[in-house]
Amino acid sequence: MSTEAPVEYAGVSGVADSGGDSLTEDLNVYYSNGDFAWIMTCSALVLLMIPGVGFFYSGLARRKSALSLILLTLLSIAVVGFQWFFWGYSLAFSHTGSSFIGDLSNFGLMKVLGQPSVGSSKLPDILFMLYQGMFAAITPALAIGGAADRARIFPAVVFIFVWATIVYDPIAYWTWNANGWSFIMGGLDFAGGTPVHISSGAAALGYALMLGKRTGYSKVNGLPYRPHNVTHVVLGTVFLWVGWFGFNGGSALAANLRAVMACVVTHIAACVGGFTWCLLDYRLERKWSTVGFCSGVIAGLVAITPGAGYVPPWTAVVFGVVGAVACNFGTKLKFVLGIDEGLDVFAEHGIGGIVGNLLTGLFAADYIAHLDGSTEIPGGWVNKNYIQLGYQLADSVAGFSYSFVLTCVILFLMNLVPGLSLRVTAEEEELGVDDAELGEFAYDYVELRREASDILPTATAAGSTHSLKDAQPEKATA
Repeated sequence: MSTEAPVEYAGVSGVADSGGDSLTEDLNVYYSNGDFAWIMTCSALVLLMIPGVGFFYSGLARRKSALSLILLTLLSIAVVGFQWFFWGYSLAFSHTGSSFIGDLSNFGLMKVLGQPSVGSSKLPDILFMLYQGMFAAITPALAIGGAADRARIFPAVVFIFVWATIVYDPIAYWTWNANGWSFIMGGLDFAGGTPVHISSGAAALGYALMLGKRTGYSKVNGLPYRPHNVTHVVLGTVFLWVGWFGFNGGSALAANLRAVMACVVTHIAACVGGFTWCLLDYRLERKWSTVGFCSGVIAGLVAITPGAGYVPPWTAVVFGVVGAVACNFGTKLKFVLGIDEGLDVFAEHGIGGIVGNLLTGLFAADYIAHLDGSTEIPGGWVNKNYIQLGYQLADSVAGFSYSFVLTCVILFLMNLVPGLSLRVTAEEEELGVDDAELGEFAYDYVELRREASDILPTATAAGSTHSLKDAQPEKATA
């Protein structure tokens, strides 16, 4: 990479070329040191978010399924990492393709080297591939939250590979590739409102629907348990909050003022979203909720994602407030729908992504997009471009519908294949996915049971109406 101004790429554009010959020319002169350093750092930050999702989910879930959720998010990194190399990157970001999906001109990362990427002329294909590969890995990790407490591990792994190919890659293509129909239409999605959040929220809802309700589920109250480890929820939130600077800031695809602005509005939306959710929960129980704050932070981050590189700082307050309110009340929709989606992935990511897309249609500003020195957009309602809201709505509806329907179809067909049945048995569900599927546990100590059924009415002493049953310790691990 040159310390001087980059020179213009000497190869072809519009189709995949060899990416240059490093033996006869210096391929680094076409790009900036700063851009390389920033996007490589952002790639690592987005990678950090994925175990953050695992810790967030494990803390919200029951103790007996905590480790399986962490493992599934890590498996998403591994499975999609290979899928992205194999054909995922080519299907999503090839230089040629239809209006719906790319071709296999970059199959196996063939010809992925020094040619400017379809995302930005400031990044070569190889670096753009690395960065976008982290987005591809985190999306099914988000969706897998819909499988909590009752999904078998191996079918979930197969689902991740198939879903990334059939659902994520086409949505990423039509949103971010210059040949995609939404991109051509004029849809604005800076960092993944539709490809990441709406698609994963819809997939989580579909996964929960196809698995069926957990044992003991009540349509009114769900399952009578609280998050088992709030510390894990906080730890996951910290990983996500920090990583989101790479998620949104890196989506400027260069180290410039637009990237800085994306980080600024991301942080503001997270702060406002966390406090808003706290207040909404406080009105009910007059208690300050740590889980509520963390949920609000995520809601604000999700909402600002599609607009981070398009909107001015003051609008981040609106994104945070509206995102937190919509997602908070959205957690009640699972009871209306009768779907046991216990970790509220649909509410946080599906609804939050839709809210963010629509608010981007209102507040996208042409001068913010142009902070990178090259991007030109007609803007949203603040620029009197009223049709933009329609484009954002069309993109949101298409992404949600496509992901939900295809998720249900994929899971239905998988469940018909011997060895790919989706759900553990009733006995295994009672035992816990960690014990039944992993043989390992999140916590290696003996603990008395804490189920409500362990407390039975008795007449043990004067003035006493309840007592613990003879408490039996749970099976200890070696």
